[in-house]
Amino acid sequence: MTANTIDLDLYVDAADLSAIAEFMNNPLVKGFTTNPTLMNRAGVKNYAAFAFEAAQLVSPFPLSLEVFADDEQEIYDQAIDISKVSPNVFVKVPVTNTKGQSLEKTIHKLADNGVKINVTALMTIDQVERVSNALISGVDAIISVFAGRIADTGTNPIPIMKSSSEITHTKVGHKLLWASPREILNLIQAQESNCDIITMTPDLWKKLPMLGKDLTDLSLETVQMFYNDATAAGYSL
Repeated sequence: MTANTIDLDLYVDAADLSAIAEFMNNPLVKGFTTNPTLMNRAGVKNYAAFAFEAAQLVSPFPLSLEVFADDEQEIYDQAIDISKVSPNVFVKVPVTNTKGQSLEKTIHKLADNGVKINVTALMTIDQVERVSNALISGVDAIISVFAGRIADTGTNPIPIMKSSSEITHTKVGHKLLWASPREILNLIQAQESNCDIITMTPDLWKKLPMLGKDLTDLSLETVQMFYNDATAAGYSL
C-alpha cells in the first residue's frame, strides 16, 4: 500500500489554524477533527470565534467540533448552537458524560432534529451498538472508536473495529472512524477493518511518506543517520 492507494478518508486532527490551513493544500485530506484538549493546547481562548473561522477555513470539507458541557440539556443546547456554525460541521458528542451516564437519548434527539453528529470516545462493542441504535439512518453520522487507546491497554483493537464496522454500516449515511492512531500501521489496520475514516495528528501525517517504503532502503538511511549524527557530534575514542 502507498499513500495513493489508500481506500479510506484521511482526516487531520488539529486545532492550530495555521497548520490546518497548510493541510488544505494536501490532496489526501478529506476532513478535519478537533477537541477541547487540542484547542486548549493550541491556545484557543474564544470557542465560538475559533469554530467559525475553522469551519470557513476548511469548507467544504467536514469539520468535527466538540461540545464541552456535562449536563444533558446543556450538551443538547451547545450541540444545536455548534451545528449552526456552518453546514460542514459535525457536532462531537461523547458517548457518556463525566459521570458515566449514557447520552443515547441526547444523541437520538439531536439526530432526530437532523444534526450531523460525531459520537466520540467509544471503546467497546456494546457502546457502538447502543450509539448506532440511538442514531437515525439517513442522517449523516460518524462513530469514533478510539482504537489507539484500546491498544494502549494491551487489547487488540482490530476485532472490535471489525465488529464496529458491521454495526455502523447497518444504517445509511453512518461512518466508522478509527481514532487516536499511534503509527502508520494503524492506517493499514483501519482499512483492513473496513473503517471509513482515520483521523491523524500533524506529527503522524509527517510519517505518511513512509507508507510502503522499501525496508532495505530504510535500513541504509538509518545507518547513515547514526553515522552522520556521530560525525556531527565529533565523537572520538
